Amino acid sequence: MKKVFRSTLQKMDSAVWGLYFDIPDTVSKVFLEKNVKRFVYSFDNGKKIHRAMLSRGDGQYFLYVNKSLMKELGYSLGTEVEITMEEDQSEYGMPLPEELEEAFGLFPEGHEHFEALTPGKQRTLIYMVDKPKRVETRVKKAVQILEYLEHYKGKLDFKELNNWFKLKNNI
Repeated sequence: MKKVFRSTLQKMDSAVWGLYFDIPDTVSKVFLEKNVKRFVYSFDNGKKIHRAMLSRGDGQYFLYVNKSLMKELGYSLGTEVEITMEEDQSEYGMPLPEELEEAFGLFPEGHEHFEALTPGKQRTLIYMVDKPKRVETRVKKAVQILEYLEHYKGKLDFKELNNWFKLKNNI
């Protein structure tokens, strides 16, 4: 199911959230009734992103856009765009980087631990692998994450994981 709507990039008066696009009630209600939680948003410039819709707490929903994504999209505050919203059918709620998929084959125990994590933690780790631009860096990050999960038997502490990265990068 796809829904298309127009929305304007706005800045929220909040200490937590910054830039966002409102999602019309007619669109959000359709997905809420079907209990859909993750989406692929396609913008009129061809860019696609995988995200959830967020609640304001008053029945209204929005799509959060961080500064780096706004820059990548090429939009500025007040820009009105056409957005297509559809259910995300991917296994993890976002695309799995090739580097992580390949590393799963090299670290079967790490892969098992990864699969046992909550979907949110899985997406955070996927994002960590996908974020670097260089393939070599993404490969190294994927390997380090799976080594970490194997070493700590699937117990994930992000502060400890960052220390693991530092330790491994200084060897």
